[in-house]
Formats: sequence, C-alpha cells, structure tokens
Amino acid sequence: MIVNLPNILTFSRIIAIPILVCLLLFVPEPAGSWLAFSVYTFACITDFFDGYLARAWHQQSAFGRFLDPIADKLLIAGVLLALVGIDRFQGISVLPAAVILCREIVVSGLREFLSEIRVGMPVSNLAKWKTGIQMVTLGFLLVGQNGPNFGPFNTLEIGIYGLWIAASLTVITGVDYLILGMRHIRETDNAPAARHPGNFNEDAGEN
Repeated sequence: MIVNLPNILTFSRIIAIPILVCLLLFVPEPAGSWLAFSVYTFACITDFFDGYLARAWHQQSAFGRFLDPIADKLLIAGVLLALVGIDRFQGISVLPAAVILCREIVVSGLREFLSEIRVGMPVSNLAKWKTGIQMVTLGFLLVGQNGPNFGPFNTLEIGIYGLWIAASLTVITGVDYLILGMRHIRETDNAPAARHPGNFNEDAGEN
C-alpha cells in the first residue's frame, strides 16, 4: 500500500527540503536559522517514526523501502548545499561536505546495482553511528553562531568539527561497502549464469 502514514512521513521529509532552504535564504537571522533548524528537527523525527510505524503497523511496502533512503540522502544533500550557499562554512571546511555527498552518490549507485542481482548490503553499526553524528552535526550547522556556547566552542565550531568526524566515518564505511560491492561484482562477472538470488535483504536501513 503506497498511501499510508509511514510513507506520508517519509514523503514529508522531501517536502521539508525546499522549505528549509527558503528559510535559510530569505528569512533574516537569527529567525531563519532557528526556523530551518525546527524544520530539520521535524524531518529527523519522521526518519525514525516512518520505519518504526511501518514495522509496528505491518505497513512495510516496496514503495517505502524505495523512498526512505532517497528522502534521507536528499535531505542531507539539500542541507549541505544550502549551508554552503549561504557561506555558513567555507574554505577547507567545504571538503568534508563534498566527501559526504560523493560517498552518498557512490553507495546509492552500488546499492542499486546489488539490488539488480538480488544481493543485500547490510547496515553496519559504524554506519549507524555515522548517520547519528551526521544528523546532529547538521543541526549545529543550521543554528550556526546563533546558539549558546558549549565551553570554549560555539555551535558553528562544534558543527564544523562534527562535519569532519562525520566525513571520516563516511570514508571508512564507504570503503567497507565498496569492498563488499566489488566482491559481488567480481562474482557476477565471473559466473553471470550461476548467480542465484539467495541473500537479498530488503531492509531499507540507513547506511
């Protein structure tokens, strides 16, 4: 079933992206940053509840498994591009943002290929930590310098440090997934006719 509450929550995460970007671009500070942060927080909450409700209410669907990771990656990309666009961070700090975006593209392409040969790519615990740190980091960056200080650091500085940590975990988990994917690619190239769809995993967990 396509139209159910879990899928609506997932789709609302996509709808939140242009709203968030417009708030950052057109609403004066500090209101714009705080409003954008509020929309982002709502989007992150839906990321938890869509999967939870789908499992609890037995409303898991192929459409939901397809849309959920797309919504997550669009949200991350939209926030990072908007933050760079308003010069929330610049210079060398743009590098970890670029690394995160490139990794998401590579892993998405890899997952698409593996799904074609009915091979699942299980989510590692490190990838879950990466996702958590990434979500919190983007929250700090959205607030920018408008938030309270935490010891010697303001919210923007914490966000930038978190961005580097998230990018480091992104590289590590990305390499792990790439190694796993390349092994299956080599197996497919060496024995295309013998490929048997035995271990496809339809869990759409964040990676």
